[in-house]
Amino acid sequence: MTRRRAWFKTAVAGTALAGAVLVALNAVRRPRPSGPIPETGFVGRNARLARLGARTTGGYAVHRARRVFATAERREELDRAHEIRSAEQVATELGNMKGALMKLGQMVSYLDEGLPEHLRTALAQLQHDAPPMSGELAASMIEQELHCHPDELFAEWDPVPIASASIGQVHRAITREGVAVAVKVQYPGVGAAIEADLGSVGLLFGGLGQVFPGLDSGPLVAELRLRLREELDYTREARNQQRFADYYDGHPFIHIPNVLPAYSSERVLTTELAEGARFAEAETWSQEERDLAAETIFRFVFGSLYRLRLFNGDPHPGNYLFRSGGRVTFLDFGLVTPFGDAELVDLRALIESMVLNPDPIAFRHAVEQARFLKPGAPISDAQVVDYFGHFYEYLQDDRRSTLGHEFASENVRRVFDATGPHRDVMRHANVPPAFVIVQRINLGLFAVLAALGATANWRRLAEELWPWVEGPPSTALGKLEHAWRQRTGRGTAVWNHWDETPDL
Repeated sequence: MTRRRAWFKTAVAGTALAGAVLVALNAVRRPRPSGPIPETGFVGRNARLARLGARTTGGYAVHRARRVFATAERREELDRAHEIRSAEQVATELGNMKGALMKLGQMVSYLDEGLPEHLRTALAQLQHDAPPMSGELAASMIEQELHCHPDELFAEWDPVPIASASIGQVHRAITREGVAVAVKVQYPGVGAAIEADLGSVGLLFGGLGQVFPGLDSGPLVAELRLRLREELDYTREARNQQRFADYYDGHPFIHIPNVLPAYSSERVLTTELAEGARFAEAETWSQEERDLAAETIFRFVFGSLYRLRLFNGDPHPGNYLFRSGGRVTFLDFGLVTPFGDAELVDLRALIESMVLNPDPIAFRHAVEQARFLKPGAPISDAQVVDYFGHFYEYLQDDRRSTLGHEFASENVRRVFDATGPHRDVMRHANVPPAFVIVQRINLGLFAVLAALGATANWRRLAEELWPWVEGPPSTALGKLEHAWRQRTGRGTAVWNHWDETPDL
């Protein structure tokens, strides 16, 4: 590693420690904007980032100068203080700017590779605890959308939000019918802010590209352009969420809150209020409880993909509420993609040729057929298996294994780092548009499972969920789910009726 790169890595790590301090001690209170998003135009948001860059760069130069004549003990103190200041600046700016930039901060917070634990912790507060808008402004948005002030619309209305994120914030309320609800209100101006963010590839991915030098931003930018615009439409999210809620109705451990259409609109989404522990608390539970929670998340993601033929593409830690015994409530359905015949056939061919009946030639053909690799690329079948096969390693053996940080880190390297040992394959690799969202399994889902230290016999769990295998229940949760499928008829019928692609 060059001296310059070593300094850069140190600077990146420097922003990290503040997160632990801010979260654990709540020592720094960020300002709460009382009006719309401060800057929504392209020029204005670029200027804010430029000012942030100038502050952090200038601060680092001063910090480095101070270190020159300091003792080793004093240098450590100076480093710690600089880390806290830098992280506070980054988290505050991204949190106040909202939109795509804040969403990028959320995504970075749970990626493993190249990001020190402290940095992920610093950005983790953006998952559900970003600076909110004032209660008065949220109320005015509801009145504008639903033509009634929340004090009149609801029997009870709490102006203090219980969660705030990149596009909207959530308030508690009780309807006139006596139903406890969560009301998600979109930030004024967030649509314009997202459009401004999407106007510049460098704005979104310049910093991330420094951490991941091999980053190919094209597929990610295309995903953001399409999906972030869709997320702005809460009527679409309501349809997505209710489709999941209807399918999982009565499920023994997967819970999706129902939507209340009468209290929802394009920029207000009201659902049943759910309770449970946040991810940070669940991480402190016993390993047995964490394994149950991880199994439920795994079953929800892949069961929905193969059985319901829908994929919820935002698996970050802020979208779960946990209860004991593996019971998990899933939140936020703004980023959902349906799957048709071709995509499911491609996924089955990949699994068949790599896991169930390993065949390097057939696997390469399946990879090319799915357009993950250019046909006829000048690389060997062994190289193809070595690179793409990593994503199936956890399914190879019929035994319990842990999906740890090493596996999650390698996922990120193979997605982003085109300068590593697999660069020859990555020169010819591709992320097909239909699978851009699914790629978040490799980034988000496995990072979440790694954080839980998830241990299971993943092969047997997967065989239960693959409709063309229909493996027998392999766990206590599996037996509960099997009984639910038998009782409700939610089995292979969804897989067989490929002509019924959900109309979203």
